[in-house]
Amino acid sequence: MKVARSVRVPRIQGINHAGKRLVSRTGTSNSSIATSHAFQPLSPSHTAPTPRKALTAPLAKLPLSTVLRSLMVLSISSSPLLLKPCIYTLSRLAHPRSALWDVSKNPLLHFLVKHTIYKQFNAGENKAEVQQSVHNIKNLGFRGVLLGYAREVLVGEDQDAELDAKTAQAEVQMWLDGTMKTVDMAQEGDFVALKFTGMGSDALRHLRKEAPPSEFMDSSIQKVCDLAISRDVRLLVDAEEQAVQPGIEAWIMKYQKYCNSQTPGRAVFYGTYQAYLRSTPITLNRHLEMARRDGYTLGVKLVRGAYMKTEPRQVIWAEKEDTDKCYDEIVEALLTRRYNSMLPPPAKDATELPPVNVIIATHNRESVRKAHAIRIQQSLNGEDYGVDLSYAQLQGMADEVSCELLQGFESPEARVGATPMLAPNVFKLLTWGTAQECMGFLLRRAVENTEAVGRTKDSQIAMIGELKRRCLKVFGRN
Repeated sequence: MKVARSVRVPRIQGINHAGKRLVSRTGTSNSSIATSHAFQPLSPSHTAPTPRKALTAPLAKLPLSTVLRSLMVLSISSSPLLLKPCIYTLSRLAHPRSALWDVSKNPLLHFLVKHTIYKQFNAGENKAEVQQSVHNIKNLGFRGVLLGYAREVLVGEDQDAELDAKTAQAEVQMWLDGTMKTVDMAQEGDFVALKFTGMGSDALRHLRKEAPPSEFMDSSIQKVCDLAISRDVRLLVDAEEQAVQPGIEAWIMKYQKYCNSQTPGRAVFYGTYQAYLRSTPITLNRHLEMARRDGYTLGVKLVRGAYMKTEPRQVIWAEKEDTDKCYDEIVEALLTRRYNSMLPPPAKDATELPPVNVIIATHNRESVRKAHAIRIQQSLNGEDYGVDLSYAQLQGMADEVSCELLQGFESPEARVGATPMLAPNVFKLLTWGTAQECMGFLLRRAVENTEAVGRTKDSQIAMIGELKRRCLKVFGRN
């Protein structure tokens, strides 16, 4: 059943209603969720009755060094002319054929990479650096981090090579050691992002064949699960290319049941769903019913998708607007726990979705605002949210979206009418590992930006605006 009610949004403490759209140019005006006009200023009679602090620019909380570094990286990423040589250079660094191009062997190259693009997107090379990065992020007001270990094996890399049992087990052990370190670095309430392909070529072959994990892989994953549960850390598995994704989904559901059955009413283990795939609504509905049947809360991380260049075109929605519609209507169904046209009921008598926890992982400002419109309407109606909701953006990207979330709800006194608005759970996704280990991750970020130059340009404009604001403030004109 599609929710058709309109959403009237009052002025919430700290939201920058007058700002331009800086990220999204979606075509979702027909969605039943409130569109961006719902976030425009209303008359004084609709203002929340509690005192309001003076509004500040969302990016004001960022250190100047972060603004300058972001501006440099975004300027390259938003320029088709500069992005191509950047991708070529990162490809050489990710697959060095000589010591000159090897970040781990060339001290000068390591210094340049470490203090520019690496620092923009990554947490650190060791525990001390990672903990300092996490501390800095939480000091800005973020609830926590989604922390991932950089090691991975990409589809197409040695996938047909035969490994002896000892070598295959050594690759899994390397993944296990790094992942256990990652869980140990994470703090209570944080997420740890897993890549099953990081277990090596043998795991990659299992996933391609949709075979279950080997006994050693299974025991390794269970060790990670057990440590995460004991430390109150949550786990999520990233989506990958369709060549391995069906196998990944089968493994995800195995460990969702293992973990989430131990924590009634709360998801510890999450899967990732890509809205640009035509099959995602069907897949998500199937997983929801599996969770209902087995009696646990499903963990859902929803993204738009990151493999546009490599996926078969027929598996992806024809237009960007179709992806936007899929994303926003799935969010609507999950947050209201009501089926709709995008996520139809599996049976005629099904009216309510089973329990679900959600991570809205997007850089799209409109999708974030629409989700908030639902939350605000639920608060106005005095409804129990019923769904644990978090937001996540990559470290070094879409900071204007992340900081707007923080700015809008950072005060615990913020209210909607007489109902308190809970501060949103905003996370930043960080990857850790040596500079060389992270080169593959950085290369993917650059390749993804070839499909999102416009969005990156918007982030660049936001950083330019923030730099101008600070300059004007120095001269007393702000």
